[in-house]
Amino acid sequence: MPAMMRAAVFVEPGRIELADKPIPDVGPNDALIRITTTTICGTDVHILKGEYPVAKGLTIGHEPVGVIEKLGSAVQGYTEGQRVIAGAICPNFNSYAAQDGAPSQDGSYLAARGQCGHHGYKATAGWRFGNLIDGTQAEYVLVPDAQGNLAPIPEGLTDEQVLMCPDIMSTGFKGAENAGVRIGDTVVVFAQGPIGLCATAGARLLGATTIIAVDGNDHRLDIAKKMGADVVLNFRNTDVVDEVMKLTHGRGADASIEALGTQGTFESALRVLKPGARCRASACIQTT
Repeated sequence: MPAMMRAAVFVEPGRIELADKPIPDVGPNDALIRITTTTICGTDVHILKGEYPVAKGLTIGHEPVGVIEKLGSAVQGYTEGQRVIAGAICPNFNSYAAQDGAPSQDGSYLAARGQCGHHGYKATAGWRFGNLIDGTQAEYVLVPDAQGNLAPIPEGLTDEQVLMCPDIMSTGFKGAENAGVRIGDTVVVFAQGPIGLCATAGARLLGATTIIAVDGNDHRLDIAKKMGADVVLNFRNTDVVDEVMKLTHGRGADASIEALGTQGTFESALRVLKPGARCRASACIQTT
């Protein structure tokens, strides 16, 4: 096995370069993954533009598909040579935040270095790949706490078929879960980019009876129908609030999910909800 690998590293705003880096050593709770497929997230673009701060020299990326090259001695249930994905949010599931149901806020990695308190809670700190530790746009990535952060790839599925699972699919599904979607609900999903489409599918899987997909792109809305939307609304030529109220006979939606894109904030996300509605959720701060 070589000692060095190639990786895409953040140098400064506007500049990401390919560089040589040492292949990481594997601890007892880690797994070293040889990357076979990864992708570029909108968040990586924000990092490139300097809109999200990361350390200089950090390997970017957080959507890995690959093969276990080396497995830590304490990791059970996996074997070297096995095809796996690793979740973009890779917390330590023994942390206070994870045990409290907020693994994405797990700051235990920073707390161990004296960089955060409050029992290890810190916003976005559970997302470590390409944020706090070296990420996945490299030949190899070290997955910490691998027991909880790996998932096997079923036989017969290609890399491309599972590539959306580490981040895009899981983010969209979690948006639907955060909205508290129940069987029989009417749900409005704002923005039908990749994450919004997965939120639409997630709402369907959770039992929503009527799903209303909103976007300004007719092609995306056509895909939304295939992902489970019952009604599609183009906000560029439709009064979304008025249409939702008509469709619900003035009652309003039980939940709304925002997967906001470059179109800007949908002020109608609150206005479509019925009085006393359970939840309005954000599937992602920004998607493309």
